[in-house]
Amino acid sequence: MSGDDALFDVELKLLLEAIYLRYQQDFRGYALSSVRRRVRQAMAHFHCERVSDLQHRLLHEPDVFAQAMRYLTVQVSEMFRDPEYFRGLQETVFPFLATYPSIKVWVAGCSAGEEVWSLAILLQEAGLLDRTLIYATDINPEALRKAEAGTYDVERIAGFSRNYLAAGGRASLSDYYTSAYAGATFDRGLRRHMVFADHSLATDAVFSEVQFVSCRNVLIYFNRDLQDRAVGLFRDALVHRGFLGLGGRESLQFGAHAVAFEACDRAQRIYRKRA
Repeated sequence: MSGDDALFDVELKLLLEAIYLRYQQDFRGYALSSVRRRVRQAMAHFHCERVSDLQHRLLHEPDVFAQAMRYLTVQVSEMFRDPEYFRGLQETVFPFLATYPSIKVWVAGCSAGEEVWSLAILLQEAGLLDRTLIYATDINPEALRKAEAGTYDVERIAGFSRNYLAAGGRASLSDYYTSAYAGATFDRGLRRHMVFADHSLATDAVFSEVQFVSCRNVLIYFNRDLQDRAVGLFRDALVHRGFLGLGGRESLQFGAHAVAFEACDRAQRIYRKRA
């Protein structure tokens, strides 16, 4: 590592510590390579030559910190992303959910809400949504506002529709949204079954008992200790024999809580809490 890179990492650690102390947002357990890349993007956006310059602005200008959250958090998703995963849920998880008179689902790291609305649609088609409450959490307030609005660019809808059909959708995705100007807004009837809340997997505790947790493509941005903390939260939140869904590049195999789960659909990263 060059001297400049070493100094960058020193300033980066100071920045993450400062953000935690000032805003109680904890990025200290995120994978270093990912944080480096995202901080460099934020520096370019805010025209900061050094990390210390960015730190000064974030500490003294809360509005700048709010804007910087889109760089510090990952906001990449789409509806019915990885359709095979949603098929796996319908085959493996939904029959389990159907045995409960009331159902609670936690989508952790929900980003702009694409997965939340996807799950709501499939639960509706399975006849389960009327007794379901979906908790959708993220640390980015801007992302949560977008998720709650349920409005997405019209040019994304064609891709969403292809994914929906590949995921086993039983109708047309257009049945669930209305278009106006450049946005497609999803049915407010689905929204009644969602609760959006700020929650950090790095610092917050379990807030409810749920039958199913979906946390996809979030753990890959955490270091091992933070991954273990997050999976421990999921274990504690899940009911007896509840299910956990992860992203395609994520696994419980080498984590501290591996023995707490068994793989139900290893290919789609769907796990079940052991008895």
